[in-house]
Amino acid sequence: ERRRSSLSRSSKMQSIKELPLLSETPMLKREALFRQKLQLCCILFDFEDSESDVKGKELKRETLVEIAEYVNTPSGQKIFTEALMPDIVHMVRVNLLRTLPPQTDDYDPEEDEPAMEIMWPHLQVVYEFFLRFIVSSEVNGKVAKRYVDQSFIRSWIELFDAEDPREREYVKTVLHRMYGKFMSYRSSIRKVISQVFFRYIYETGRHNGIAELLEILGSIINGFAIPLKKEHIQFLEKALIPLHKPRGVAIYHPQLSYCISQYVEKDPETIVPIISGLVRYWPWTNAAKQVLFLSELEEVLELCRVEQLSQIQETLFRLLGSCLGSAHFQVAERALYYWNSEHLCVNVLSQSKAPIFLPFVFGPLYKSASGHWNLAVEGLAQSILKMYMEMDIALYEKCSRDNAEKTRKLEIEREVAAQKWKLIAENAAACGIDVDSHV
Repeated sequence: ERRRSSLSRSSKMQSIKELPLLSETPMLKREALFRQKLQLCCILFDFEDSESDVKGKELKRETLVEIAEYVNTPSGQKIFTEALMPDIVHMVRVNLLRTLPPQTDDYDPEEDEPAMEIMWPHLQVVYEFFLRFIVSSEVNGKVAKRYVDQSFIRSWIELFDAEDPREREYVKTVLHRMYGKFMSYRSSIRKVISQVFFRYIYETGRHNGIAELLEILGSIINGFAIPLKKEHIQFLEKALIPLHKPRGVAIYHPQLSYCISQYVEKDPETIVPIISGLVRYWPWTNAAKQVLFLSELEEVLELCRVEQLSQIQETLFRLLGSCLGSAHFQVAERALYYWNSEHLCVNVLSQSKAPIFLPFVFGPLYKSASGHWNLAVEGLAQSILKMYMEMDIALYEKCSRDNAEKTRKLEIEREVAAQKWKLIAENAAACGIDVDSHV
């Protein structure tokens, strides 16, 4: 059976060899010839077997290159007629909209090299051809969307999960162009992307193309009209902010952070749900991710206005205090760098705001300034405390007294707890139970 199908492919490809070149064919016959070449390019080959159909594979690639180069000129693009669109879209669908191979369970995108697509010699040219079709001024969007329908778009977005980064780059570029060309599809494209995010966040925890999807969204969000529509706010709250939750967030964090910043630039009111979301998904057990989140938070705060800050200041300063007191020096150091930002020192960490935030951060600052194994952390903490002491000595002394009292109460609580445990151990020993061996 396999031999018969191979012979069938070879005979079909032989007919391609017998077809003349488009450039050498009279203009009136080119459309029919172009259709023939498209139909023969729908023949698929087994790339798992590198020895089979070698000539057929090369003939198909040569034909794909020929039609792609032909439509790369303004005169060649005139062949993009409505009569040929069904054949064009069918050829693209057959070659590209396929079931992607499943990933192995132990694949880690942060550690492992991606598997490169073995059909790439053919796929690349098909992508290039379809990109030229989509961007062509000869292709009317209203006509083309009869063939590039919503099921095609949905299947196209599924290709973002391809493991080969070369393929994802083409998928991203073409989808971006389709978003621009088919205006009536824009809402449904955003909806399908949000569904990909939901599946990734709440079901699989695995997807190769989140970063590329976010790159497209960065441009899309940039084009949102002001004031933002309700559906755009919902997209932020239900799809983008929860993307901070998965363990693979570091892979796509730069693109996610850019999208978040775009929202804040469009509408400062979004700062409130964004910071609340960051706090909700804060990666307390992962220092490297905390550093990423602190960088993102700083970018958001630099766009913050007084009216938004007043709504989330307690949550924000409590978080900042926890990061300043982190046992990991990189987290503490990154939080201390907030005072290097001129904008934050003027608008968020200013003298006028000191009575609100200093009580939250004084304790960890004082502890680091009094002696930290990392000299950079110790020096930065000392500089910040000195600055506020010079600004308002009365506030500084009040915070110092409050911190001393809080420390004293904590020590008393620890002593009481220790006495209770000691009593439990004594009672257990009286019953013949060795508490230490059961811990």
